[in-house]
Amino acid sequence: MKQTWRWYGQDDPVSLADAKQAGVQGIVTALHHVPPSDIWTKDEIEKRKRQVATLPDGSPSGMTWDVVESVFISDDIKARTGDWREQLDNYKQSLRNLAAADVRVVAYHTMPVLDWTRTNLKWKHANTGLALRFDVIDMAVFDIHILKRKGAVLSYSDQIVAQAQERFFGMDDTQITTLTNTLTAGLPGSGESWSLTEFADRLAVWEGISTQQLRQYHMDFLAEVAPLAEQIGIRLACHPDDPPFPILGLPRIMSTQADFQTMFDAVDIPANGMTFCTGSLGSRADNDLSEMARAFGSRIHFAHLRNVRRENDGVPCSFYEDDHLAGSTNMLEVIRALVGEEARRRLANESVTTIPMRPDHGHELLGDIGAGGNPGYTAIGRLRGLAELRGAMLAIEEYCL
Repeated sequence: MKQTWRWYGQDDPVSLADAKQAGVQGIVTALHHVPPSDIWTKDEIEKRKRQVATLPDGSPSGMTWDVVESVFISDDIKARTGDWREQLDNYKQSLRNLAAADVRVVAYHTMPVLDWTRTNLKWKHANTGLALRFDVIDMAVFDIHILKRKGAVLSYSDQIVAQAQERFFGMDDTQITTLTNTLTAGLPGSGESWSLTEFADRLAVWEGISTQQLRQYHMDFLAEVAPLAEQIGIRLACHPDDPPFPILGLPRIMSTQADFQTMFDAVDIPANGMTFCTGSLGSRADNDLSEMARAFGSRIHFAHLRNVRRENDGVPCSFYEDDHLAGSTNMLEVIRALVGEEARRRLANESVTTIPMRPDHGHELLGDIGAGGNPGYTAIGRLRGLAELRGAMLAIEEYCL
């Protein structure tokens, strides 16, 4: 697998020089400064390619832009509201411009309103580093008592509702503010954050849109976009829901093996693929990741290799980001399946034989603690994760095939 690293552009506290020292071969990035739904122009794409190819001191980096993560798919496109048709046309033009620049893998997700969601961005792990954590009780506290979403109490079991009430009445103003800010702040690179009112308004767009309806909208999107991607040589890589179960009353459609099988059956062309995220999928005990890697091998266009520790096997459940080779998923078996898929491709003389991968959601460790980096994307935790994954990949390639 090709070892890549997410980079948020020149404002990223972790520089390309840092990535180079980590042994990175390729970069995963996006044009974060381009407003959502605008066309990614050829000039801006080429500018980003040059940035990736050049270290801060002006010398060649030896790295290439391998994966776009991601060309933003707006909620208007997902829900088919507003000027979604014009925005979709812009999306397709961005794909054409990326293909012209020989950037061939485009990751995306189907989650409404939010991308990955955690309730704590600085949870103290047993190794004393700081990890990302999703606590289902804290989510219920926010949903029921802080956001006060209509009907929120119906989204949780009686036990979770009772625990959330007890926890909320034990929280002080600082704890409430921290939880609120964690859930309403935009993700790294987005530059977005919302007030509670703005957040509620964004959720309101999705009232009445069922899981079945969102799934159909997504299949309609793929029926139009995937054939274009196939024609121009772009590989689309759909990221799983994170967490892979409904939150805040929002529909989820890409959480299980059955969800992905439905997508592949509906639009059965090679360009229609997935981002195989072991952390997202591993947050459900009913997902067998090694089996999924084998079943969907030819459709895996990109991989996020990280590990979460589920605190129980229920759905939903609380979980936290564990060390890359620890956690609830047998990462060695997953890597073995992915390396085996690459070997299959080589034997079949396929045009694309390598799966780009990146370490994901590293802990804050050592000098990164308190340094102000993007949560999950500080340097040292990802460097540690990549080093562990690299060793596992080399050993499996050498001795297990």
